[in-house]
Amino acid sequence: MTESWVNSAERLGSDLHLDLARPGSRRAVLTGALREAVRDGRLAPGTRLPSYRSLAADLGLARNTVADAYAELVAEGWLIARQGSGTRVAPRTEPVPPPQVPKAAAPRPAPPAHDLQQGQPDASSFPRSAWLAAARRAFAAAPNEAFGPGDPRGRPELRRALTEYLARARGVRTSPDRIVVCSGFAHALRLIFGGRVLHGPLAVESYGLAFHRAILAAASVRTVPLALDADGARTAELAGLTGVRAALLTPAHQFPTGGPLHPERRVTALDWARTRGGVILEDDYDGEFRYDREPVGAVQGLDPDRVVYIGSVSKSLSPALRLGWMVLPEHLVPAVLDAKGRREAWAGVTDQLTLADFIASGHYDRHVRRMRQRYRARRDRLVAALTARAPHITPTGIAAGLHAVLRLPPGTERSTVEAAAERSIALDGLADFRHPDATMPVQDGLVVGYAAPPNHGYAQAVEALCRILPPAPGEH
Repeated sequence: MTESWVNSAERLGSDLHLDLARPGSRRAVLTGALREAVRDGRLAPGTRLPSYRSLAADLGLARNTVADAYAELVAEGWLIARQGSGTRVAPRTEPVPPPQVPKAAAPRPAPPAHDLQQGQPDASSFPRSAWLAAARRAFAAAPNEAFGPGDPRGRPELRRALTEYLARARGVRTSPDRIVVCSGFAHALRLIFGGRVLHGPLAVESYGLAFHRAILAAASVRTVPLALDADGARTAELAGLTGVRAALLTPAHQFPTGGPLHPERRVTALDWARTRGGVILEDDYDGEFRYDREPVGAVQGLDPDRVVYIGSVSKSLSPALRLGWMVLPEHLVPAVLDAKGRREAWAGVTDQLTLADFIASGHYDRHVRRMRQRYRARRDRLVAALTARAPHITPTGIAAGLHAVLRLPPGTERSTVEAAAERSIALDGLADFRHPDATMPVQDGLVVGYAAPPNHGYAQAVEALCRILPPAPGEH
């Protein structure tokens, strides 16, 4: 007798895999397989089993064989049979022991008591009701072909909605046929450089995500750091870089140090790209969350043919959605689609349709405005606490975004990060973001995210942070 699958509509439950490839009579093998399924928890208490006739037909057994197996398990207390409700797994007085974890598997670390890591939005604020309503409207209006093989460009509904929104909110100049949907900024990097749409070396800012540098290194792209100051990347340095024809910048809010790229430096970068026949990759990091300044438009709007604009909903809505977009110069669209492949394998159509409706209905604008107010209040609370408790610590980069950089006394960053870890506070040191080849002076600091903690835990997180900050020089 071979392994068989139980799949009966009368079960009113999930498929059950029974291993019947054992020696013995058919009744004994079936009884043992069912008993084992109950014992190890695969058949939970209350689960309704198939009727004698249904299970017998599925397994190729006589009906009496199944009836006798059920009767035996009822007598032993494994099953219960009641008139009109069929045969079900009996309740257990003792919980089913959890499956044994292999000894080689490392336990997952406990979550931090206070999560102040950068780049994370407030997960509890995801607009569930509005998103669900958008999904219902989008699914009702979607054509049948939307649920067939995907288009590597992304759904036209979303590309149209993004065209209107990005023009209105970010000053981006494009059309739907120049937008390619992806799963986020990292995916865009993999497509552009892993797919050999662009080639290295690539100019980058001296501070940025090591994760992004690792993606580029995996694509054999050498990165060359540009120095930073209060006005952003020193784009005049581009002219002196031999062989470099592409630069990655965060103009709206430099990550992680903060601050927008100065207008003159934007023009310098674009002039360099035109002269060199190069491309600017614009990471619109935190472009929607500004607090104390006028909105800073996208560099892409100044020259759509020399800028690849990349955005996502990872900060504005949720990183779990895995939705982003590239606004491309027209001449790069075919190469990006070739790199992506003919079938959409990264961003689900259902989420694309929902996001399109969410944007077009105005819910996205309302959500961003609401979160902008909430994050500003959190930022103000952090700044007020620092002013009162640690006035020698200067927060910078706080005019926009979801994090602040706390400038520390020289030589104190490492010990402060270690003190945070000892007290279960998750945050990053500024050194973690420094390019290994950067030549600009080293500055000690903490990168503190203020968006992730839940509302009820934010005050405690700020208090815990203040307790581990180093004293002012000369104090003890």
